Amino acid sequence: MIFIPSKAPRHARWTELLEPSLPVVEALREAASAVEQEKEILLEMIHSIQNSQDMRQISDGEREELNLTANRLMGRTLTVEVSVETIRNPQQQESLKHATRIIDEVVNKFLDDLENAKSHLMSLYSACSSEVPPGPVDQKFQSIVIGCALEDQKKIKRRLETLLRNIENADKAIKLLEHSKGGASKMLQHNAESKVN
Repeated sequence: MIFIPSKAPRHARWTELLEPSLPVVEALREAASAVEQEKEILLEMIHSIQNSQDMRQISDGEREELNLTANRLMGRTLTVEVSVETIRNPQQQESLKHATRIIDEVVNKFLDDLENAKSHLMSLYSACSSEVPPGPVDQKFQSIVIGCALEDQKKIKRRLETLLRNIENADKAIKLLEHSKGGASKMLQHNAESKVN
């Protein structure tokens, strides 16, 4: 009779070799996600500096120099390609498409009605928050986001945070511009009155 060794010890040995790799794989995914997030933050920061009100206050030469530096940094940042694929079932895939479509629709309304778009974005963001939100929550959007994969839920929340920050920065720039225009018109009016007197 021929003795055939059991495959069980070999299987157990392979399992022993593979199991310690699980936390390493998760750490790798988390590190890649952090780099992906860092890239988004850097691009947003460069874009904000290029479009800031302060850029209009400096001389043309300084502005050109800063824009060249910003464009060089933007180009270098865009050469970094990081992609963390999220494993989704068909329902999660559909939920992500639906959530993305809703956010895109709100973004497309920015130019028509910024204030209304901002309050709508706030209600979408509140739907993603685990804390008690300060304003109304879009319940329909909340149920769609809950249907997404956990990684996608985080990305949706991050995207909404970025959009809200960009709106806030745009609001500040508009107010500064209006304030400087108001100040200029008052100065012109004062000068005109002085000439009359």
